[in-house]
Amino acid sequence: MATALLTIDLAALTQNWKALDAKTNCETAAVVKADGYGLGAARVANTLAHAGVRKFFVAAAEEGAELRAALGPGPEINVFSGHMSGDTDMIHDMELTPMINSIDQMLRHVEALPGRPFGVQLDSGMNRLGMEPAEWAALRDITEQQTPTLIMSHLSCADDPDHAMNTQQLKVFKEMTAGVNAPRSLAATGGILLGPDYHFDLTRPGVGLYGGLPFAQAQPVARVSVPVIQCRDVEVGETVGYSNTWTAQRPSRVATIAGGYADGIIRAMGPNIDVYFGSTACPVIGRISMDMIGVDVTDLGEDPKMLDLLTEDQTVDVLAEAAGTIGYEILTNMGQRYTRRYSS
Repeated sequence: MATALLTIDLAALTQNWKALDAKTNCETAAVVKADGYGLGAARVANTLAHAGVRKFFVAAAEEGAELRAALGPGPEINVFSGHMSGDTDMIHDMELTPMINSIDQMLRHVEALPGRPFGVQLDSGMNRLGMEPAEWAALRDITEQQTPTLIMSHLSCADDPDHAMNTQQLKVFKEMTAGVNAPRSLAATGGILLGPDYHFDLTRPGVGLYGGLPFAQAQPVARVSVPVIQCRDVEVGETVGYSNTWTAQRPSRVATIAGGYADGIIRAMGPNIDVYFGSTACPVIGRISMDMIGVDVTDLGEDPKMLDLLTEDQTVDVLAEAAGTIGYEILTNMGQRYTRRYSS
């Protein structure tokens, strides 16, 4: 094996969805955008559908079309970006439900696909997607002619439970949807953890399904093991990798492993992470390069064939902190060179 192995635990994925679902008294959907957060949308969605999920969310109509091909008829596939120009045929043919974000999108949808289902996305304060209060007020009457499948908004600070923006957005969302006869949704993973006031009729967990924060009780879903290409002896004073950033202070045994920033192993995390041989930590040394990483395996006393990068202890969020980013970026940037294996 010459590429890293990404193992995806579908049983853990299912348990995470069930655990989040158990925290609510409403329907729980699943967000599978960005190829199921990098873990394979088709396998992820089919596993969750088998567990009972009937509503899925993707970022774009193209993702929705691929997901429909994988799931077949039946489950509802909602598109966060709404009804974009050029999406009409996909929305029609693949039975997608756009979350309408603007007056222009609403006009496009009702003119091109009259009578076809749609949801509505409102901007409750994040200023990213959705109709602002004045725009929504001009369109609310359309819901008397055709009830949206869902009216939703998105919290900007749900990963910080004490942030004042949470209660502010909750207030605005309630005001904007008062008197509208349609199901409502405000909470993704973080919103579920904020409690029942945020749950409404449907929740939409994403990162928590895949083992990421803010769902600290999530079971780890992904594991990455990287093959060793070569081991060599390095004498005191010799250097390893680009720019000579690591110099041997003792006679050392150095392994070169087959992974790098082309595989989503972010260059900046190098000084702050280890890889593991069983439970033994082996420091990453030198610069992470495109396809290879140096590792100090001197203390192992043997040459390993594989070393683990993403483990139960060195999680996506630990790697993210080491790189100065978030777990979402680690998950969604896992390279396509990985050999993927699914366990259930």
